[in-house]
Amino acid sequence: MSGVDTPASPSPVAPKTGRLYGIGLGPGDPELLTVKAARLIGKVDVIAYHSARHGRSIARSIAERYLTGSQIEEKLVYPITVETTDHPGGYRGALEEFYEEAAERLAAHLDAGRDVAVLAEGDPFFYGSYQHMHKRLAHRYPTEVVPGVTSVSAAAARAGVPLVEAEEVLTVIPGTLPEEELTARLAAADSAVVMKLGRTFPTVRRALERAGRLDEARYVERATMPGERTGLLAEVDPSSVPYFSVALLPSRLHQPKPDPEQGEVVVVGTGPAGPLWLTAEARGALANATDLVGYTTYLDRVPVRAGQLRHGSDNKVESERAEFALDLARRGRRVAVVSSGDPGVFAMATAVLEVASADPYREVPVRILPGMTAAHAAASRAGAPLGHDYAVVSLSDRLKPWPVVAERLRAAAAADLVLALYNPGSRSRTTQVGLARDVLLEHRAPNTPVVLARDVGGPTERVRTVALGELDPAEVDMRTILLIGSSQTRWTVRTPGDETVWTPRRYPEQ
Repeated sequence: MSGVDTPASPSPVAPKTGRLYGIGLGPGDPELLTVKAARLIGKVDVIAYHSARHGRSIARSIAERYLTGSQIEEKLVYPITVETTDHPGGYRGALEEFYEEAAERLAAHLDAGRDVAVLAEGDPFFYGSYQHMHKRLAHRYPTEVVPGVTSVSAAAARAGVPLVEAEEVLTVIPGTLPEEELTARLAAADSAVVMKLGRTFPTVRRALERAGRLDEARYVERATMPGERTGLLAEVDPSSVPYFSVALLPSRLHQPKPDPEQGEVVVVGTGPAGPLWLTAEARGALANATDLVGYTTYLDRVPVRAGQLRHGSDNKVESERAEFALDLARRGRRVAVVSSGDPGVFAMATAVLEVASADPYREVPVRILPGMTAAHAAASRAGAPLGHDYAVVSLSDRLKPWPVVAERLRAAAAADLVLALYNPGSRSRTTQVGLARDVLLEHRAPNTPVVLARDVGGPTERVRTVALGELDPAEVDMRTILLIGSSQTRWTVRTPGDETVWTPRRYPEQ
């Protein structure tokens, strides 16, 4: 009716949903629950927990004293516990179907306004089954995750060993990884925890042994729970290891001092620059050493570790450096000789082996660990100039006469090999680059691509390509490596500003 106000219809009120909680229970001892976890367990309407088909739930047993007896309990029973199933989607398909069904069961309670707590051993977000519910429900309902004491912390506490100190890094590794991957990660780790043992234990043990760290490893089974067992991992019977056990590599700073009978020298290739170029094996050897020996510039690339001694020296005393390292090893020290790039390519491996082949160092163990070479690093930045046969030549005439260098350059150029030229120049050697250019021009066209790669991987990295006939020796220093193309090497511009140098793998018939 005109002129008469009518009341507005009230807006529909969305029904209030329940709240989802992911509750961390800690490692097993009910007294290690947080106060908040205990309070929420006694407050919610629904308690959900996972279990195997036998129906027993470790999570429920931990939380049992905090339950009220009047709460709804949702038992989320795994359909399978091993990777054998006739499900059309396989093991993963069966689990995905289970998680979807379990999430919808909990969603029904949340839609009805009931608060739901999903119990999780340890911490909910640390290899916890709760995460599968979180991914499916947290975006639909108000959610809170309550952290718990992890099995990692509990295992270290029960074994009585510190995990990490100062700048050490803790690595957490699932034992289900392939053996090669386990070995690499264990070799590189300062400190590590390997989870999910059980049937993976023999593989983990072999990986620890291959990484040279079996003697350090501790074993903890059912930390803080009935049936707890701790000890040296090397002494554990593989057939007795349950899933709820972990392997620990404690802090290196708390390992026993080296046995005087176990000294050795490891010549470590650190690659052309910093830590990104280190192999896992090299990283582990550097961390395990009691003493680092090397050219001061290269030593500065290795992180400082508490308790480790560093012995820097000038770049021109390789034999003296090698003898010093071997003498330390004779006295029981674990010595890492730090070498840039690969130690066997114009570097420290030869110097160490030469001294080690004579008395009194013949009995000192010597190992060589490879590293990324400067040539390969530079090639990767330029494209693929080393895609076919190539030769590596040092332009330094400090240890061999220049006529020998020139003869080798001519031979390689005549064979139409790509060339990687190391040690092209220094403050005291200023003529070699020009001389090498002139020798190569006897066999190569002036437009042959030359990659100039300086400080690859470092803060002042610069990689560019010039024609051989335009190579300016003044632009080359000791930190530069040169890659000289063959007659087949291509120098292309793929997009503006993106130059690429590559050598085809196929060579034309003569």
